[in-house]
Order: sequence, then C-alpha cells, then structure tokens
Amino acid sequence: MNPLRWARARFQRWWQARLRPSDHQTLTQRNVYIVPTAPGLLLAATLLVLLLASINFQLNLGYALTFLLAGCSLVGMHLGHATLRGLDLQLLIPEAQFLGANTTLAVQLRNPNRAPRFGVGLAVHGSKNWLWSEVPAQGSSTLQLPWQAPHRGLALVPLLTVESRFPLGAFRVWTVWQPASSVLVYPRPEAGAPALPAANSPARSGVAAQIPKRAEGQWDGLRPYRRGDALKHIAWKPSAKAMASGSGAWVSREAQAPQASQAADLWLDYGATGLSDKEAQLSRLCAWVRSAELQDLRYGLRLPGVHIAPASGTAHLRHCLEALALC
Repeated sequence: MNPLRWARARFQRWWQARLRPSDHQTLTQRNVYIVPTAPGLLLAATLLVLLLASINFQLNLGYALTFLLAGCSLVGMHLGHATLRGLDLQLLIPEAQFLGANTTLAVQLRNPNRAPRFGVGLAVHGSKNWLWSEVPAQGSSTLQLPWQAPHRGLALVPLLTVESRFPLGAFRVWTVWQPASSVLVYPRPEAGAPALPAANSPARSGVAAQIPKRAEGQWDGLRPYRRGDALKHIAWKPSAKAMASGSGAWVSREAQAPQASQAADLWLDYGATGLSDKEAQLSRLCAWVRSAELQDLRYGLRLPGVHIAPASGTAHLRHCLEALALC
C-alpha cells in the first residue's frame, strides 16, 4: 500500500473519530477552517511580484496598487470566514428508501444575523456534487442533497461538507459535519419477479367460479319496475295488489348476487422463494410484498425469527418492509 495513502487514511480516521454526531450544528471559530485556494496562491504570488517590482523601480503607484489588492484580500478573508461563522445547520429526519434509489437529505440553513450569507455550498464529504444557496438575513434556506445508501438496513448519514469561497474566491472556508441520524434502507425490489405463490393465495380472477348458483325461481326481493325488465321478472301478484290499492306501481323481482367466499390469506415465506442468496431472497420478497399490496390482498410474512400475521394496508406494508430491511 502507498505510504502516503495509508498515512492520509489514518489521519482521516483520527479526525473523523473526534467529530461528535449531531443532527444540529452551530458553526463557530472552533469548527470553521480557512485555507487559501489555488487562485488565492496565484494572487499572493502576483502581489509579491508587484511588491518586488515597486521596490526595484521605486514606483509609488505600484506600492499603492500592491497594498490596495493586499488589503482587499484580507478583507475578503474575514468576510469569507464570517459567511459560515454563526450559521446553524439542522438535518431533517430522512425518510426510508429502497436500495439503489436516491435518498434526499434535507438540510436547513438558518441565519441569525442581520446580514445575508452568499455562496454557501453543501455536499457529501469527498464528492463533487455541490449544492449552493444564499441564506437571507434572519431567515433560512433548505437544501435537498441527493445520496445513495451503500447497503440495506440502517445506513448512517454520511459526513457532510459545508463550504464557501465568498467573496473573491481566494480563500476556502469549510467545515465537516457528522449527522447522528440513520436512514432505513429497504431491499431493492426484484425486477421482473415471478408471480405470487399459488399456495394459499387468493385467486381474484376465480372468485366468480366460487359463487354458488341460485336455483331458478329463488329471488331475494322486489324493486320498482324499470322499463326493459323481462316479463318473467315482473311480480304479477304484488303488482296486482299495488294496482288494486291505487298506487299504480308495478314491481319486479330482483336476484342479488351472493357474497363470494372469503379468500384464503397469502403467506410469503422466506424459504419459498426458490433462491439461495440472502439478498436475492429479500429482493424477491420485497417485490412480492409490494405486488400483494397493490392487489389489495391480505398477506403475511415469514422470516427467520420474524412472523408477521396477515393483514393489508399502508401500515402493514411498512411493517413488512422494515422487517425485510432489518433481516
């Protein structure tokens, strides 16, 4: 292993271990750092050349230009440091996501000062996907940072870097923040998963075949006559009584469809997926759970050490997905 890379990794582990995880962070002089950028170093070299030239040729205007630019750089350094100093960072609780999908990390930036803050950037530490914002005076701004969890289960929110190069870009003001929250990551649903298990599964398409046929001549009730009713459906005796009573309303017989027999509960078993790899099994079960919920079926889930009784609904779906995530 490269000694330089090893030393850098060891140093990163050391200072990252010193960070205290917290979903709220207030930036102060103790956790805001400032270093010159490449353009800032080039500016310093230019000022040095201007100073040497002014001394060599005794140029008063050269002195004025050199110290004017140097003064502007010093003022910019203080303004850049003040851009982050005093800023409040708050991580909003992230929602659970499926593996492979983008998780949105919502970070709220609050500015208690009376002056606005310009050019505040946020990114996952080590990445180059920056989001930039301006925080109004005594106001707030929310940044939605996309991030993909590396694994299933509980994934810690990664290190976040807050940076500003305002106003001249000659200095980089930055800090590193470790949130304390974690994201629950569900298994990735299997693409093109097979149909739901046939055993003990309700065949919605075969419900009509389970309805017992009603014997001819058996009727459940009467209803007012509607134009187009067949003559054999007209209840002649009740109609005659209605005519005799003076109401003049004909009635027809109506046969109500019997209730379908209650379908059996669907059980989704960890050992019935037909796969050997654990992650593949969980992915198939995840796809089956979502499919059963879309079909409005009552389904249960059996996992090693976990037994979830059959039910349906959003809360039951979330319960099953959480069990799959933490399996």
